[in-house]
Amino acid sequence: MKKYIFITVIIFITLTSWVLIEEVYFIVPENWPQPVYDFKQNKLTKEKIELGRILFYDPILSKNNKISCASCHSSFGAFAHVDHALSHGIYDSIGTRNVPGLMNLAWQPAFRWDGGIDNLDEFSIMPLTHPKEMGEQMNSIVSKLNQSAFYKSLFFQSYQDSVISKEKLLKSLSQFLLTLVSYNAKYDSVMRKQASFTKQESNGYQIFKANCNVCHQEPLFTNFSFQNNGLPMDSTLNDYGRFLVTQNTVDSFLFKVPTLRNIEYTFPYMHDGRFKKLSEVIKHYNSGIISYSTLSSSLQKKISLTTNDKIDLIAFLMTLSDRTFVFNPDFQFPKQLLTN
Repeated sequence: MKKYIFITVIIFITLTSWVLIEEVYFIVPENWPQPVYDFKQNKLTKEKIELGRILFYDPILSKNNKISCASCHSSFGAFAHVDHALSHGIYDSIGTRNVPGLMNLAWQPAFRWDGGIDNLDEFSIMPLTHPKEMGEQMNSIVSKLNQSAFYKSLFFQSYQDSVISKEKLLKSLSQFLLTLVSYNAKYDSVMRKQASFTKQESNGYQIFKANCNVCHQEPLFTNFSFQNNGLPMDSTLNDYGRFLVTQNTVDSFLFKVPTLRNIEYTFPYMHDGRFKKLSEVIKHYNSGIISYSTLSSSLQKKISLTTNDKIDLIAFLMTLSDRTFVFNPDFQFPKQLLTN
């Protein structure tokens, strides 16, 4: 059965007005582990979630007021940057890594391809301030928001205080990001015994469990570890992965294992977006792995798939597509921004 994390209704009364604050359910899907995010430090409310969504879609957070979080994280691409190998930022800047999809973040202990951020409430700082992404300074963002009657009203509704701070801004963004839970793919229906795999999907599932499940563990389809998956190094980017964070040579060329959920939507693939198709990804694991001293132990043994095996594996991976998540209107552009 599903688990739920708190729900209460609180009424705050001030000298001049009253505000209804409604804390909402956070659903932990059946047979999923408990989230690692500390909800006690940032209890979900309907008002803060909506505020976070508005901020996520508003280009006011960028230096040139033209790039929003959603510019790279499209809801229709499972919050990835569909069809762009690398991130695109202000003034047509090109970043250095592929934009991963955003989902099931409450379970993630670390963020970014190199794990350089270990707190969801700090996760947004990097893209907001990176010169090749949104290129703004936190103090400048807070200043712009404090000059907006629209945002002062929204923050008052959410925090009973119209003074906007960096902490409130980041926690509001986290509130929205925490709601991006994907658990209604065909795979999930099969696990709940509400549907059945086709013969091809079932065969693909067995192939997956035999070759992929060590790193892409069910039900989240990642173990959140950092692995060297044997990709030839991109001589232009020269990206050493987690080594850039730890400065430890054993972390050279290690990148975070991404979730395979909604992989149909999150192309291109790998940290540098080098593969446009799933067939290319599977070909790499089947015959393209480069030997490194830091190569993942799970890839030391050669994978050998037939043409039919590859087709069946892709058929299974398609069962991880969650259309109710990708097309959820609660995750899409908020109408409030049209009238602001």
